[in-house]
Amino acid sequence: MKRNIIVAGVPRAGKSTLSRMLTKHGFTHISMDSIIAGFEKVFPETGINTYAGMSSLDTLITISEKIAPFINAMMSSGEYGEHGFGAVFDVYQLLPCDCVKHIKPQKSEIKMDSYDVKIICLGSSDVTPDERFTIQKQFDTERDYTFYKTDEELREGADYIVEQSHLIKSQCKQYGLPYYDTSYNRFETFEKIFRNVMKGGL
Repeated sequence: MKRNIIVAGVPRAGKSTLSRMLTKHGFTHISMDSIIAGFEKVFPETGINTYAGMSSLDTLITISEKIAPFINAMMSSGEYGEHGFGAVFDVYQLLPCDCVKHIKPQKSEIKMDSYDVKIICLGSSDVTPDERFTIQKQFDTERDYTFYKTDEELREGADYIVEQSHLIKSQCKQYGLPYYDTSYNRFETFEKIFRNVMKGGL
């Protein structure tokens, strides 16, 4: 069985960090955010547009329902997992409801371990926007796009990161998908997820 993983969640929750940990052990890292940026620039007719003037929450909902079937088609292509390990799809604008609708059936319909895809969601729901802002200022480095944003922009971003995290957490609970808050103890959390994945917890 091919082993594919989707690491979804809000910006700066550690999706890329966790994905890079997995690529060192055979998984192919696919940055869906880069692919979404390509759609925005080259295929605007798809309606995938982060800057369409909608609220951040409405933008997330709109892009999620469009990108989920695309991710499913990529996994179904058979291009990944020739040696047992598949791909890690690192994606921000993907909600649990669309994962269930387009990528895997509800947990109640079949045992979780029977799937060839594991969906992991990361967020920052256990903190306030002010706490989220402080954490981001502490951990941002020059490698991060947010490093170059103003404090005003970061505070605005912290508001929607926490708002979206609450939505993702509630949907994970509804559909039986794993959710991890990475606001604090993030590296311990990554190690826990990594160990479960490498033990075959798919």
